[in-house]
Amino acid sequence: MHTLRAEELNAKDIYKLLSGTVVPRPIAFVTTLSSINGAVNAAPFSFYNVVSADPPLLAISVSRADGRQKDTARNALTHKEFVVHVSDESIIEDINKTAARLGPDASELDLTALSAADSACVTVPGIKEAKVRFECRLEHHLPFQNDRGETTADLIIGRVVCFHLDDNVYDAENGYIRTEELQPAARLAGNEYAKLGEKYTLFRPT
Repeated sequence: MHTLRAEELNAKDIYKLLSGTVVPRPIAFVTTLSSINGAVNAAPFSFYNVVSADPPLLAISVSRADGRQKDTARNALTHKEFVVHVSDESIIEDINKTAARLGPDASELDLTALSAADSACVTVPGIKEAKVRFECRLEHHLPFQNDRGETTADLIIGRVVCFHLDDNVYDAENGYIRTEELQPAARLAGNEYAKLGEKYTLFRPT
């Protein structure tokens, strides 16, 4: 058993340890409106999960580059709205293309075959091809600093105000999600991704 003290590691080593062990991670594909010219910015984030069902909250951690906020964080904080999509196998290659670093006035969707779709409750468009999308309004913003006092990440917490669910994915009669139809993609370390593997059932103790 290797025992590594975080205080003796650099940020890159810690990132490799966390991203390689906290797996598989769901991937939030987020659209926002540019604070520069209103272009639709889109980007994937795998430091992401559910916070609460009541109220319905999702959390996305957006790392900063040399202390500068990324477009997604800046846009979400400016307009206080964004749309989160479940990244699935059918669109994951296009989603990966949106990780390219473009200027804030450019739309990453231009690099893909994905198309924008009007939202019902927010002004930010969603992605038509996504099987699930959550329209969100900003609930909380928590900036985090490292030991040198540098802000290195923005935790964006959004309240889901509208759900869009593909007919094949959502069992409306029972209110269930058909995971096998959703085919979510998951993030591993480096350039590695994973598909939904074998499922098994464990009953919680009463």
